[in-house]
Amino acid sequence: MLKESAGTMPKHQTKASSIWTTFDQRRERIRNARKPKSRSTSSWIVKAVLPLVLLIIASITVLLPPSLSVAARLSLFSFVATVILWSTTALNAAFVALSAVVFLVLTGAIPQEKLYQSLASDVIWLMIGAFILGGAVQQTGLAARLTQMVVSRARTVGSLLWLLTAMVFPLCFFIPSTSGRAAVVIPIFRSIASTIHDRRITRAIAILMPTVILVSTIGTLIAAGSHLIANDLLAQTTQQSISFAQWALYGVPFGVVASLVSCWVILHLFLDRKRRNLKIVLPTAVSKPFTLPEWTTMSVVLCMVILWLSEAWHGYKIATITVAGALILTTPKLGVMKWKDALKAVSWNLIIFVGAALVLGKSLIETGAAQWIIDNLFVLSGVTNADSKLLILLILSLISLTSHLYMTSHTARAVALVPAMLYLATSLNLNPTAVLFLSTVGMDYCLTFPVSSKALLMFQEIDGETYKASDLLRFSAVMLPVHLVLMLVFYFTYWSRIGLSL
Repeated sequence: MLKESAGTMPKHQTKASSIWTTFDQRRERIRNARKPKSRSTSSWIVKAVLPLVLLIIASITVLLPPSLSVAARLSLFSFVATVILWSTTALNAAFVALSAVVFLVLTGAIPQEKLYQSLASDVIWLMIGAFILGGAVQQTGLAARLTQMVVSRARTVGSLLWLLTAMVFPLCFFIPSTSGRAAVVIPIFRSIASTIHDRRITRAIAILMPTVILVSTIGTLIAAGSHLIANDLLAQTTQQSISFAQWALYGVPFGVVASLVSCWVILHLFLDRKRRNLKIVLPTAVSKPFTLPEWTTMSVVLCMVILWLSEAWHGYKIATITVAGALILTTPKLGVMKWKDALKAVSWNLIIFVGAALVLGKSLIETGAAQWIIDNLFVLSGVTNADSKLLILLILSLISLTSHLYMTSHTARAVALVPAMLYLATSLNLNPTAVLFLSTVGMDYCLTFPVSSKALLMFQEIDGETYKASDLLRFSAVMLPVHLVLMLVFYFTYWSRIGLSL
């Protein structure tokens, strides 16, 4: 029931070291259970054939262009190899990225200091602090209490879905990953599903909640690690960057509209009028006063958001503010969680992945490999010869919107596309900030397949019937063109008027 999630963490989360290990361990158990023991060797060989063939083709291809330097060839090969392994194997993404960086160091393509410097980036410290903040919000039960307060007001199925949309969106301000936000709202989904015994309604909610989590990601700079990587690469390339307040100004309106449109589409695509107007009675929360840890967490979060938005005034970067807030939340006697528990809330796998991804992205830029990609790959799309801003915007939007089809990792898409997009902006004399942000809007869309996002996978793998891959494909067939239209409309009516003109 909803009231069960008001103030405590689910048992399966409190016993695990973090939400990431719980999720990964469950996927590993499912994967192992499906593997026939007698065919393990042959199955491994079959699965290795495709990536090996693609790696051989990639190694031959990078030897052909005469204009590339040795360092650029090595960077390009490492980049292509990581994309191949990310897309065609079950190897851990962080392991693949770190292996590629070590390869670049050992072959002399980049100095070894690059590896160490990546972990000193403000992006890394921002993510560590944000994970601790998200852990505090979850552990104190604050997120569950606030979401329940909203959901309990629903009187019909339609109003329930609208309230869920309104409840999920603000999470992008203080939980720094789609997986983390999914972990917060899954207990709420379970409570609702146990109350509403209708498969179609359950399916609609199971699609709605991760969808809003994903399309609202563009709302804040910290909502995804890919945003931080993209912004860091922008600063490295152009000496410009987007502040937290600027990103919110650009992204919040689009995120709100995209979330509301997604809710409307789900209501009319999966539910008939009778079900939308069906009366429901959800259990209300037991009226308990806010606990001291909840008040402390709310106060720290509020102060951090205010300081993030006023970065230009006080001069402290959001990474510094976030780490300071994390320290307050873990201070003995004053804080709301122990330091050891805070470290367990950090996805160290993702931290290493982002650090290695930053090195890969910078190597593409510094060795000239990204420029070579522009001169060849984007020529095929016609964007380098496009004369009108509308055509350029349309091609950029289509490339970024479809990137999740061939690269499932959100962060990997940023590493792969952002350097090339920035060089494209330079080549065509476009506004690099606008190109980067518009590309990020498209890359944040990943609603076609469950494997395109951990949030989608987490909802699909919940015990009991939620949604099928065919349901998501049907939904994406409608939402992808809708998302494209929204991007074009926002560009010409809003973004181009506030500094994001191409």
